[in-house]
Amino acid sequence: METILRVAQLSKNYQNAGRTLHVLSDINFEVIAGETLSIVGPSGSGKTTLLGLCAGLDRASTGLVELNQIALNQLSEDQLARIRNQYVGFIFQNFQLLPTLTALENVMVPLELRGEKNIRERALSLLDKVGLADRVHHYPSQLSGGEQQRVSIARAFSNDPRILFADEPTGNLDAETSEIIVKLLFDLNREAGTTLVIVTHNLELAAKTDRIIKLKGGHIISDERIAQNEDAAV
Repeated sequence: METILRVAQLSKNYQNAGRTLHVLSDINFEVIAGETLSIVGPSGSGKTTLLGLCAGLDRASTGLVELNQIALNQLSEDQLARIRNQYVGFIFQNFQLLPTLTALENVMVPLELRGEKNIRERALSLLDKVGLADRVHHYPSQLSGGEQQRVSIARAFSNDPRILFADEPTGNLDAETSEIIVKLLFDLNREAGTTLVIVTHNLELAAKTDRIIKLKGGHIISDERIAQNEDAAV
């Protein structure tokens, strides 16, 4: 089995008013390609910081992150950007859509950056899969929160990522919309065979993944595999 993500002896510290704040300390784990993983823990436990380090959005103080067998700590900012565009998809709690672009244009952005062909057709197909075929020319301000997150999911899958990082993907949504978004995310993920890493406070969402890592005070306190039944991820 192929390891898509390896984290070894990872630590992240910040300096604040002459004091050192230890956000993450000696984090170690590996993720197998195609696996689904949740990272849970109380606020301030380091979940989002860990996600950012794994995705190459931030740099560790010490330790190693290998993404698709590439050591991220040895790369320049430009190289990191290329790695993210080539291998990584993102879904954020606050959607992070470009407000001056339509739903269709937002989904097309990663494909344009990769210089791909037939990008309009692919973006339209993805928006159809997430149930927004009739909203493609709407701007984010004209869409509900659930619709914006659907656009975000379509955008995340647009570049066929090897790994998808989702930071509180249901955090700004009501319970009914969250359920729809979760089903959509897992359905698309199964179809694409993507590795999925989710940071969440939602334990029902976490229980749908293959594995749960619990953080507390910047340390991993448990790493457990979840026995899934056939209906667990729907």
